[in-house]
Amino acid sequence: MAYALYVTHPQVVQDAAMLVPRWELSPKGRERAERFANHTMVRAATRIISSNETKALELAEAISRVSGVQVEPGENFGENDRSSTGFVPPERFEALADAFFAEPEVSPEGWERAIDAQARIVAAFEAALADQDTDAPVLFTGHGAVGTLLKCHLGQRAISRSEDQRRIADPGGGNVFVVRLRDRKLLSDWMPMEALPEDFPV
Repeated sequence: MAYALYVTHPQVVQDAAMLVPRWELSPKGRERAERFANHTMVRAATRIISSNETKALELAEAISRVSGVQVEPGENFGENDRSSTGFVPPERFEALADAFFAEPEVSPEGWERAIDAQARIVAAFEAALADQDTDAPVLFTGHGAVGTLLKCHLGQRAISRSEDQRRIADPGGGNVFVVRLRDRKLLSDWMPMEALPEDFPV
């Protein structure tokens, strides 16, 4: 039975002078991405679909170099739009993120609302899989907030910060969940990419 893996980019170099979507993976993030590229379930993927943001594309490209599968950039797979504030210090970011998840229908300081980001990522996910062979594994590379919103939808869970990758798995990113393609059933919660079993039951 085929599956989809949704994987978040691992650690990045934070640069307040650069637009957040252009941030790149850090040396640690690159090392984790390159190790993950050799995972059995990752190498079996027949498609790699990535957010257009640099850090997600770098993860996808690390996987592509091992598997030989071409990366498909996805216009609507980007992280929740935070351009209204740009880079903010960690303490303020955490407060805004808490508000983003706590009140999904409210825009914290101009950020994209959680309900809108969820509708966008779910539509993009379904559009990407519209003609997908359900016996052919697929891999998505993306981000923690929209990934959490997608996970909540697939798992029929309420939007909550408690569902966030940083609350459940590696706070630095580089986490994954597994979906069964046939019926879009969520088969796992967030786990660090290193913790994905080679023989995960699907």
